[in-house]
Amino acid sequence: MANKIGRVPVREQDPKVRATNFEEVCYGYDAQEAQLEASRCLHCKNPRCVAACPVSVKIPEFIALVKDGDFAGAAAKIAEDSSLPAVCGRVCPQETQCEGSCILGVKGESVAIGKLERFVADWKRENKSASAPAFVSNGHKVAIVGSGPAGLACASDLAKLGYEVTVFEALHKAGGVLEYGIPEFRLPKEKVVASEIASVKELGVKFETNVIIGRTVTIDQLMDREGFEAVFVGTGAGLPRFMGIPGENFNGVFSANEFLTRNNLMKAYRPDYLTPIHAGKKVCVVGGGNVAMDAARTALRLGAEVTIVYRRTEVELPARKEEVHHAKEEGIEFAMLTNPVEILGDDKGWVRAIKCIRMELGEPDASGRRSPVEIPGSEFEIETETVIMALGTSPNPLIAKTTAGLETSRRGCLVADEAGATTRPGIFAGGDAVSGAATVILAMGAGRRAAAAIDAYLQSK
Repeated sequence: MANKIGRVPVREQDPKVRATNFEEVCYGYDAQEAQLEASRCLHCKNPRCVAACPVSVKIPEFIALVKDGDFAGAAAKIAEDSSLPAVCGRVCPQETQCEGSCILGVKGESVAIGKLERFVADWKRENKSASAPAFVSNGHKVAIVGSGPAGLACASDLAKLGYEVTVFEALHKAGGVLEYGIPEFRLPKEKVVASEIASVKELGVKFETNVIIGRTVTIDQLMDREGFEAVFVGTGAGLPRFMGIPGENFNGVFSANEFLTRNNLMKAYRPDYLTPIHAGKKVCVVGGGNVAMDAARTALRLGAEVTIVYRRTEVELPARKEEVHHAKEEGIEFAMLTNPVEILGDDKGWVRAIKCIRMELGEPDASGRRSPVEIPGSEFEIETETVIMALGTSPNPLIAKTTAGLETSRRGCLVADEAGATTRPGIFAGGDAVSGAATVILAMGAGRRAAAAIDAYLQSK
């Protein structure tokens, strides 16, 4: 039967309607659709999808339970390896991981693993399925710095092993990039993020917000005075990059981090919140990753005409294909093979246009992608009121500067081995703080590996 039916389509908001609101774009599967899609799985003896999952979710096993209608069992099976299933089902790049390795995808359409994971997680939340069992404390304390996906995954695994875990978060709400970075229309905050964090709390994990490690308290103080025997640093990569071109200091130039944080965490898109943000009638977003798509689609919903400026072609866009497809459906324009060289302002200090130059692709660079090369004399201007730079991020140097014995790379990332051990015993790190900006699921995988390493380290002591 699996080979005789096509992939079950997912219902979505109409593009013209969703471009005017911040409600979730994708509606997800209902029970009948989920069971039908689950029936397509071949249940391979050596499932490539599991090997391609950074947190090793037992994919064929949970899908078999969905097919049989045992949704509670499927939720319990996923929970063995993932602490954020409703998040991962929505934002993971499944097409390059589990679904990209599905054997059905070789000659046809892979199983919609992400949509099935989302269905199971949503079913569990809506039906208030059984909460986490109580775990016996082993009396050892571990601190987690940062409440993003790496920190949450590490905290969950350690709590299940009996550790007393406290998560320290610099902002007033937990969740990290899940809360401040990914827009509401892709990842609902109250319905999904808050619910996932509540599940982590049910494991016994404590959260302390408004604590800036390195300012409020240092890692040394946590270990020497507060009795934490190990620390995991999962602070992400929140320091934005700019191009260094003339005019970046004009009013109306934002980093994507600031733009998205104000809209997500500070609810700037809502008229009843006193945290407005300038978008204007025309917005240019520089970059081609998922963050660029998020910023562009957010600006569109704030009423602007939006153009994404990218120096390569659509083939090289690093953003998920689904996000690019949704952006195009909603009416966002793409200026490909285009690179800004200067931001132009008016006599009052506000952005009025960006000066760009046409590009062509040359020889491949170190990443394997063909390098963009400027075409002399091809400069032109794009009229705009706002420029959003979505060029990647790097870790905040505060932790490294205030903690003795931690080495960093030339990119400012913490140096850690595959298991997360840093250059100082007892301190572990993972996620974007080590790798630089990456995906939610890769950060979760790093958090899980670090939890196992922390357990082995403390057991050896």
